Amino acid sequence: MKINSKIKIIAFDADDTLWVNEPYYRETEKAFTYLLSDYLPEEKVSKMLLETETKNIKLYGYGVKGFVLSMIETALKITGEAADISQSREAANLEILIAKIISQIINLGKELINKPLVLLTGVKNTLEAINVQGIKLVLATKGDLLDQERKLKNSSLSKCFHHIEIMSNKNQEDYQKLLERLGISPDEFLMIGNSVKSDILPVLSIGSYAIHIPYHTNWAHENVTNNAQNHKRFLKIESILEILPVIERNKDRFV
Repeated sequence: MKINSKIKIIAFDADDTLWVNEPYYRETEKAFTYLLSDYLPEEKVSKMLLETETKNIKLYGYGVKGFVLSMIETALKITGEAADISQSREAANLEILIAKIISQIINLGKELINKPLVLLTGVKNTLEAINVQGIKLVLATKGDLLDQERKLKNSSLSKCFHHIEIMSNKNQEDYQKLLERLGISPDEFLMIGNSVKSDILPVLSIGSYAIHIPYHTNWAHENVTNNAQNHKRFLKIESILEILPVIERNKDRFV
């Protein structure tokens, strides 16, 4: 990555960049597919859930509540198809079973919300070290407002950030609005995150800088084929611990 201007703001994604998130969703999805394994193979249930989630993003946005609603919708579709081919007495019994499944899905959602907040290695020390250098940090994350606020509170990282932005989505327009609120130009902004789709490509497209820190577990909806490897304003690193050396090598470019 070649920095040609002064960077005034460094923004960090939250989920799977600062703290554990996606593994909890995959654990919940596994429990969900097991609930419906009497009706369909688990891999097919997972595929149907992803299709439902993708369709519902425009309605519910990102986050745990939309995920729970999509699980309920998927379960109703799967069990409803089974009810259609059942005899009337069997269908009545199936309705009781469906109600139990929905109740279990709601409990899975509550368990997901209450998962422990686990910071990734090096996060707290890195953010505090950047603060010491006087560089302004922004948290730029997407998802359910209450859930993200809860996780941020439990992380004890709020004091590290000059500004906190919980976004409904992360596309070019969303980032442009963020920059307007921050009062900076695109070439004064650096975004750091784990998702190429959400944290890297839209940022590069508006003329800003981006650093990708891959995470071992990704939501299939976030996968893209364009990895931006050859972009002059892009850098891929393996750990947040590498951020400080990057700043040190370019210290005359950060204000």
